Amino acid sequence: MRTPLRTVGPLLGLLAGLASAGPAFARCEDYVPGPKPQNTFSQDVGREFDRIIDEGWIEFALYEAFPPWSYEEGGKAKGIDVEIGRIIAEDLGVTPRFRLVQADETLDADLRNYVWKGATVGGRVSDVMLHVPYDSELTCRIEQVVFTGQYAGEALAIGYSEAEYPDDLPTPAYFRFDTVAVENDSLSDFYLTSVGRGSVGDAIHRYPSPEAAVAGMTAGDTMAVMAPLAVIEAGLEEGFGVHQPPLPGLVRNSWTVGVAVNQQHRDLGYAVDYAIEKALADGRIEAIFAEHGLSFLPPER
Repeated sequence: MRTPLRTVGPLLGLLAGLASAGPAFARCEDYVPGPKPQNTFSQDVGREFDRIIDEGWIEFALYEAFPPWSYEEGGKAKGIDVEIGRIIAEDLGVTPRFRLVQADETLDADLRNYVWKGATVGGRVSDVMLHVPYDSELTCRIEQVVFTGQYAGEALAIGYSEAEYPDDLPTPAYFRFDTVAVENDSLSDFYLTSVGRGSVGDAIHRYPSPEAAVAGMTAGDTMAVMAPLAVIEAGLEEGFGVHQPPLPGLVRNSWTVGVAVNQQHRDLGYAVDYAIEKALADGRIEAIFAEHGLSFLPPER
């Protein structure tokens, strides 16, 4: 089981690959699928759209301990993704239910466990999974899942102490000497370790989560932090700032997140996507970010 690679949600491996390999998005006509299993029958997993409407509720799978996107507080699910789920449920005319789930070793495993099959032992799928990174390579490779409903963007950023950087804001090159906090084994960690062929290694302070990395900076343990923009903004205190400088050598420093549904329930996917489309158009999704004091990055749709 992996620590939820929250610095990029569950897309760390894919983004790391994109940093060094080819076009950002693959075309399905260029994708060569592996051999399909023989003598197997399709299996209906999860609830049909009509059943969701008839029963009056919809279940969303969200990553646990993943602030500011999804987390538990006072026994209730909270966060941006929870509010996105409420918008979808309201548009469908049903009651939302939220299932906080643990990240597995890979995104493929998460989708298998929570969207199209269920875990091997005692597993079950949810109707919709939120905060699923969107990329054409995934849509070609994982045929059991419909990727849709892109609702927001994420991006790497650098938080900094305004006292340490009163004039020039820090860029990756600064961290050959200046201390910087990162989540251990995250994209930020891998990227900064590679900058200058590892010359920034001694300046990197590693923490168990991006939230802890931000807290390390605000406590004065480091001069800066590199993590997703939303995580940094959620943990900023007075006297600290954040910016998004160029990241040389990293092909993609931003990505889009959306939803995933079982491919057998495409009508549900269409309905969810339409609900999100309307909420983007009328500003409801952007308003959620504003209420949390966070920047809204429009998704690629």
